[in-house]
Amino acid sequence: QVQLVESGGGLVQPGGSLRLSCTASGFTMDDNDIGWFRQAPGKEREAVSCIGSRMRDGLTLYAGSVKGRFTISRDNAKNTVYLQMNSLKPEDTAVYYCASDCSDYASQWGQGTQVTVSS
Repeated sequence: QVQLVESGGGLVQPGGSLRLSCTASGFTMDDNDIGWFRQAPGKEREAVSCIGSRMRDGLTLYAGSVKGRFTISRDNAKNTVYLQMNSLKPEDTAVYYCASDCSDYASQWGQGTQVTVSS
C-alpha cells in the first residue's frame, strides 16, 4: 500500500525556519518526481517545489514566491523528501502536502502538515 506521511510543521515566528519531511512507504521516492504543495485558508492549492526522479537527475523547481528561501532535497536511504524553509513569512502559512508527482494530478497525497508563521 502506497502511503506518504508529512511531518515537521508547526508555529514559527517570521524569519524563522522549519524543515518538513515526507516519508513514503510502498514505493521508492527516487523513482518518482515528488512535489510539495500548500493550501492557505480560502485559497487554492499551489505548487511550492518539485524534485525530479533519478531519471531527471533530481532536478529541482521552485515557485517564485519561495525561491531562494526554500530548498527541496531527498534522502534515498530514508526514502524521504525534505523541504527546508528559511526566512519564513506570514504568507507562507498554509497546510503543506507532499505528493507522488509534481502536478495536481498526483495519485498519492499525504495528509498534510500545518505551518503557521506568526509573531
